[in-house]
Amino acid sequence: MEPLITANYHTHSKYCRHASGEAEDYANAAVEAGLEVLGFSDHTPYPFPDGYYSGFRMFPREMKDYIADVRRCREKFGDKLEIKLGYEVEYYPRHFGALIKTLAESGYDYLILGQHFTKNEYDGEYSGEESSSTEKLKTYVDQVSEAMETGLFSCLCHPELIHFSGPDEIYEEHMTRLVEVAVKTDTPLEINLRGLKFGAQYPDERFLDIAAPLGAKFIIGVDAHDPDDLIPAEEHEKALELAGKHGLCLLERMELKKPAV
Repeated sequence: MEPLITANYHTHSKYCRHASGEAEDYANAAVEAGLEVLGFSDHTPYPFPDGYYSGFRMFPREMKDYIADVRRCREKFGDKLEIKLGYEVEYYPRHFGALIKTLAESGYDYLILGQHFTKNEYDGEYSGEESSSTEKLKTYVDQVSEAMETGLFSCLCHPELIHFSGPDEIYEEHMTRLVEVAVKTDTPLEINLRGLKFGAQYPDERFLDIAAPLGAKFIIGVDAHDPDDLIPAEEHEKALELAGKHGLCLLERMELKKPAV
């Protein structure tokens, strides 16, 4: 089988509570798909206060098991597949410092930014809910921009998760700001295959038209929630077509930014 992509850094597993499969299942599928690099990026635990429960991420107590699973895969598949340990992280300003300290102490290869909520999740809004609110769009872009400015993130996942249904000129104004920060911080933007597979609001061609002339770099991310998602399919071909149509600077590999110290 001829691979359409050779590296994927956006892979979930059972630990995120909304995906299925063990780490080894994904590694086997990656080998079958012809991938050379597989990065695991389950949703990081977060030190929320007052017993707040987030239903789409691993518990802090599961981090050791997650790390051990990925390391076992690295040992087992080392001659066939380069395996990286990562996390998908939301930038929640109130708690981000404590999170990064915990992650740095445990060790990781990279972080990817996926901003599913504005503010701090429990006091914010879901980014993917359709809204014509300029304030919500501005908050999302401000928060994502501040996150990229930390220099800790190797890419920005599904940047168009923010589902803005207001005027195009307002969308362009704020998303241009986001792209400019991505270019300044050398943060690749993701073409998300899960969005293509399920017909989500992302990838958004309005966004691609904004990003391409500004010199943004892009990386294809499977956003795998099932091992079979790694096998080349229609959405893989669509992503490559979009990249060609919009003249995107498409990376095969992304630089893994160093962990915080």
